[in-house]
Amino acid sequence: MTGSEADVAVVGGGPAGLHAALVLAQGGLSVVLLDESDTLGGQYYKRRPAQLTAAFGDFRPRGTELIRQVREAEVVVRTGTLVWGAEDAGRTLFTSDVRTGALGRINTRATLAATGAYERSLPFPGWTLPGVVTPGFALHLATMDRVPVGNRVVLAGTGPFLLPVACALLEVGARIEALVELNHPYRPRASALGGTLRQPARLAEAARYLLTLARHGVRVEQGARVLAAYGDTQVTAVDIGHEDGRVRRLETDALCVGFGFRPSTELPRLLGCDTQADPTGTEQLPVVDADGTTSVDGLYVAGDCAGIAGVQAAGVRGQLAAHAILRRLAPERAPAPVAGLRRRARSLDRFAALADRLYPMPATADIPDDTQVCRCEGVSAGEIRQAAETGWNDLHGTKAATRAGMGPCQGRECGHIVAALAGRGSGPNRAAECFAARMPIRPLPMAATVEGQEVP
Repeated sequence: MTGSEADVAVVGGGPAGLHAALVLAQGGLSVVLLDESDTLGGQYYKRRPAQLTAAFGDFRPRGTELIRQVREAEVVVRTGTLVWGAEDAGRTLFTSDVRTGALGRINTRATLAATGAYERSLPFPGWTLPGVVTPGFALHLATMDRVPVGNRVVLAGTGPFLLPVACALLEVGARIEALVELNHPYRPRASALGGTLRQPARLAEAARYLLTLARHGVRVEQGARVLAAYGDTQVTAVDIGHEDGRVRRLETDALCVGFGFRPSTELPRLLGCDTQADPTGTEQLPVVDADGTTSVDGLYVAGDCAGIAGVQAAGVRGQLAAHAILRRLAPERAPAPVAGLRRRARSLDRFAALADRLYPMPATADIPDDTQVCRCEGVSAGEIRQAAETGWNDLHGTKAATRAGMGPCQGRECGHIVAALAGRGSGPNRAAECFAARMPIRPLPMAATVEGQEVP
């Protein structure tokens, strides 16, 4: 096992981590930037293959420039590096090379968790069929590989993310059979209208997407949801339910369903930082101040890990956290006051709060008993409910009784659903609960367990 040292370790090479690493390096601190992926950029600034970039242009030129600046600032970049554990308030990080399994240890004076988020899925009958994917997967294929996820696509769920995904699919030649939005964000109530008008840039962005869809004859069906998907070796049809009780069946060869994003909070929770329920009552978020400082001395959180707010907010939060670290570790080199950044962060946070109101999460109470919830272990909604009703009313007891959440994803996919079905965090009036974060917080490659490797 190899070891190294740095003033600051930044975990996550997406927008928040990149902005933070740049500010820290420019402030004279030694910085190591760790990311599990092979390349920097995260999901938003991910890089196209060179041949597609030559043919179609740079997908995110701002990300390319930011990555170039980070490398030129002499940040030590370690891609393909998994952070699977930590101790001593994050001053010691345990790593593994995702290719070779080689274990490592990094000692730091401060750690910034910029671990981002993953897509939120909600189970329904047929959601495990081949051809049923998340919108993020469809967007990756369309933008990175210029390949449509299917010829005839149904997009469903809730959230503003569905709009750019639909436009990207149209650009690569897919036909959108339906764009099904659970809520009514494009006919907002009067209480939300004022907040919408105070975000002109976001309003203009949404308008551009909606105009693109209209030119292709795609209408957003609001107040509707996917009830079930059908098929044998591939999804072939989907039932769409409307608020008035109507149900219509559409033929399709790809179904993309997503309900926004969930913060990836395992690292700060492992280190014991204080948490609180998010506004939906479904997630436990690290408690942070305006600069991303947590209750754990020397641990900072930035980006979507601190709450879903979008790429612009992630970048600002990363910069604010970096400034706070500089004021702590190198006050003589700390840059000018950050009042302007804080004002921008507050504005972006207001937009995130508006999005929460426009795109509320659906209840999970109507998931049929025979629907598989934990795909890793093959546990159904009925099995989880039965375990909770027969005395396993503690979330971890339900997990032990059913094995739900014990598979390779470690509950990242199903944990929030298991908690809701067990009656532990199903809405804003109930305290959110989640599986405890334990080492390894991500599955280790088999090579990490070979003889001769010493796991600390």
